[in-house]
Amino acid sequence: MSTPTASHAPGATMGVEEEFHIVDLETGQLRASARALLDSRADVEPELHRTMIETGTEVHHSLDELRADLIARRARLVTAAEGLGLGVAASGTVPGSGASVARVFPKARYQWIHEEYQQLVAEQQVCACQVQVGVPDRDLAVRVARRVRGWLPTLLAMSASSPTFRGGDTGYASYRTVAISRWPTVGPPPDVRSAREYDRLIGSLVDTGVIKDAGMIYYDARPSARYPTVEIRIADGCPDLDDVVLLAGLSRALVATAAADEEAPEAPVELVRAATWRAARSGLEEDLVDPFASRAVPAGELVDALLEHVRPELSARGEWPTVRELADRLLARGTSAERQRELLAAGASDADLVADLVAVTAGRT
Repeated sequence: MSTPTASHAPGATMGVEEEFHIVDLETGQLRASARALLDSRADVEPELHRTMIETGTEVHHSLDELRADLIARRARLVTAAEGLGLGVAASGTVPGSGASVARVFPKARYQWIHEEYQQLVAEQQVCACQVQVGVPDRDLAVRVARRVRGWLPTLLAMSASSPTFRGGDTGYASYRTVAISRWPTVGPPPDVRSAREYDRLIGSLVDTGVIKDAGMIYYDARPSARYPTVEIRIADGCPDLDDVVLLAGLSRALVATAAADEEAPEAPVELVRAATWRAARSGLEEDLVDPFASRAVPAGELVDALLEHVRPELSARGEWPTVRELADRLLARGTSAERQRELLAAGASDADLVADLVAVTAGRT
């Protein structure tokens, strides 16, 4: 196989897809206004529910380019939403998630999913932040998805932003993770070693009728069904744009590091599942599970281990100072889940909490 050029080497490119809740600016309640935002020319795409909307960046080579794109897209979306008396919140959940009755977006595929999955769809009012990292070789993409799985729970802990659901505090930092865990094709990527094996597995799942197509594979990392990428899907939506940039930088570096190391140790699926649950339960506030060492470790220690694991790749791209600084800021201030609980403990109403999420998403606080 020929050596990839610099622009086509694994990890050379990245892009981000952000999902947003659509809320009423006055009440903080979810609003089924996706169609109005689509008509506003804000460069958005529909999501499963009419109370959600999605944006996607262009393909980028640097974090600075990516940041500028994210800022511009959020600004356009916020302006369009405010023109309709709406707000948008890039968080895993808002207090009304799972309790607001809203039809799915009128798209044949979404209608099929709703009819098949019933209550799971009703409770799927959750938003993620997904990073696409260029890996042109699909065989390599399958192997990379498997190699990075042990580090993904740490990314989840860093992005945790969904402590509320159905109007109450769930006790979880990322209840979004719990909500989606009941679907049949979620969790750590499977132990397959080639695109052929992967496609055979996905084909078998489609043949059973349990899923409609390859797009319904929701593994925490997967070869994209649409692009020549590995898609890192584990993170909650991130209200603070700095956390999106941090997530993208770490995801790209993880993929590039895994692509270059055929001998990298792989974490067992069972331990990765345990680590994912622990990250969803406590975010960065308690110990996390290191699935490589099979032990509990302080959250900050595991974040530092992740940073050191990908430091050579970040340094080679000149991104180490940026990513280290963003990670330090996150560790100092805590996750969005922590901020939300602090507001509620101080007496904030659900509407106040949503207003804060909208403000942070818009870059106003």
